[in-house]
Amino acid sequence: MATDDKKERLAISPCSVDDGKISTDSGTCFEVMLNPSSYSHAHSISYNRKEAQGQAGTETRFGSVGAEKINFDIVLDGTGVVDLPGAADVKTQVQQLSDIVYKYDGEKHETNVVRLLWGSLLFFGRLESMSIDYTLFKPSGEPLRARIKLQFSSFLSKEEEALQANRSSPDLSHYVEVQAGDTLPLLCHRIYKDSAYYLEVAKVNNLANFRDLKPGTRLHFPPLR
Repeated sequence: MATDDKKERLAISPCSVDDGKISTDSGTCFEVMLNPSSYSHAHSISYNRKEAQGQAGTETRFGSVGAEKINFDIVLDGTGVVDLPGAADVKTQVQQLSDIVYKYDGEKHETNVVRLLWGSLLFFGRLESMSIDYTLFKPSGEPLRARIKLQFSSFLSKEEEALQANRSSPDLSHYVEVQAGDTLPLLCHRIYKDSAYYLEVAKVNNLANFRDLKPGTRLHFPPLR
């Protein structure tokens, strides 16, 4: 079974969080050998239920929006069946992935915030669980194949959390990663339903040339006041 090296593959990248803004670290990225056959994206809402004695039903009130969850499986193969030039052995790949999603940073006192990027999927979060099943081995015991189950929980910066906690405001802050073909007026129309806000957004993001948006740039679209 061969794979096309030019095919877009799921990429997992570490991120930095400074002053409420998330930026993807350059130069470090883990690309899967084989894209997941499927993934699940879960959303949840919690409610406060007040029960009164003798009452047949309960009064349900909105509590909070829960963290989104993404989970999927990936397969690492070291048998040569997957034709991917320069691919490391399974043990090395597991370590590379672990260094990005699982390794504890003693200076930050936390694990990395990561970006999951694959096609239309763009998700920022932290690893919640990782389970590795080794399924094939060399005679020496070195693993030749592994299936890794991953689950990530969504991440919000303190600034985003504060805005979402402000229930009196209908407008929430948006962070958008620029895709090829995006323009600032188009993004403003998509978020605010009015492209005329592009100059304000350019100023907020310190854009010297709003006509030249580079794919991968993460822009802040603040709440309307």
